[in-house]
Amino acid sequence: MKIEKKLLENSIVELIIEDSAENVAKSRKAALAYLEKNAEIKGFRKGAVIPEAMLVRQYGEEYIANLTVEFGIDKLYKAALKQEKLIPVAQAEIKEVISQNPLKINVHIEVFPEITIDKKYKDIKLERETIKVTAAEVKNALSEIETKFTKFEEVTDKRSKAKMGDRLTIDTQGFENGVELESTTMQEYPLVLGSNILVPGFEEQMVWAKVGDDLELDVNFPDDYHNEDFKGKKTVFKVTIKKFEKAVTPEFTEEFIEQLRGKKLDLDGFKALIKEEITETKQANASMEDEQKLIKELLKVTQLELGTKMIAQKIDQVFEEIKQNLSGQNVKMADYLESLKLSEEEYKEKHVKESAVARLQGELILHKLAELENTEVSDETMEKEIKIILKKFGSPDVLARLEELYVPGNKYYEELKQRMKYKTLIDSFFTTKK
Repeated sequence: MKIEKKLLENSIVELIIEDSAENVAKSRKAALAYLEKNAEIKGFRKGAVIPEAMLVRQYGEEYIANLTVEFGIDKLYKAALKQEKLIPVAQAEIKEVISQNPLKINVHIEVFPEITIDKKYKDIKLERETIKVTAAEVKNALSEIETKFTKFEEVTDKRSKAKMGDRLTIDTQGFENGVELESTTMQEYPLVLGSNILVPGFEEQMVWAKVGDDLELDVNFPDDYHNEDFKGKKTVFKVTIKKFEKAVTPEFTEEFIEQLRGKKLDLDGFKALIKEEITETKQANASMEDEQKLIKELLKVTQLELGTKMIAQKIDQVFEEIKQNLSGQNVKMADYLESLKLSEEEYKEKHVKESAVARLQGELILHKLAELENTEVSDETMEKEIKIILKKFGSPDVLARLEELYVPGNKYYEELKQRMKYKTLIDSFFTTKK
């Protein structure tokens, strides 16, 4: 086998491969054996020994020659990859069959790109902010939980007055200079006071309202209101209170907290847990920002040319992740694309490609840098990280399953180890501001 190798743009390797006449003869023999096994020729049962002349008469010399080339190309291609130590990232493209005997082909193979990182990367020094969680953030998180689990009980006493947080069902119509305004009519509309859903100043004027009240609210639309037709308008809204429901917020009892998190905690313990959760979220977001910041600096000292097929694969991967996320929100990708008035290909080009390329660059650069730095993760570090993961789960059954997954050699363990390796590498470039 003779090979001429040439490096082209976009991580494409061109191979001109020529096989020996002896191997071509073997490929023809394999092709004839295949036809003999699968042929349906009158007078011969399937799988019977069929003379070559009969096969040639049945299929034609040209067909057999083409099949010989197919068998030969498969063996030739695999042997060439092994000899040249190439790892393709996608299926190769046969550009030309130069000759059939001897078999000579021109193949284009997209491979993992060559990555060259200048030694200047060692001079990169970055700073990260200290992660802090304030009491106000914990309080806001508790308020969000309260709002989410708030129930509403109807109030029939016509003397009872609404306050912020209560829910009123209203009929309303807007007027400007005594003339009805279009698109301001609402019937049986449920409105939680303080939700800030409607125009500023509307909800506040309904505090102390009672069932059956007829109100006239003076409301001025802001100059920067999102609807052009209402910007700066001075209006009067006539409102009838049809129904009043008092907000009943949950108490943070041990039982309620256990329903939320599966742990029996008092309020102080729950606040500590909330603070821990907020910290973890901030750390995760900060880690992503740190990685992006580092990759941006590393790109300045890196030579890297991505292949088109590798980019296409990453675009498809990111697109599928977006599709899965939408599905989790009960949104179909087809409906989402229709709302944007974009085809799938247009969406990928406008909204996916840039982030996909950035992710691909980051993954390849970090992989190369980990090799250069010989970055490793100790067994002790892995054990510590796994304990942190397991600590989040209270169910004994879940813990047992996870403990089986996070063992050396298992996919989950090895993926975690890879992430920890990159985290160790990224952390080495950062110092924390005092």
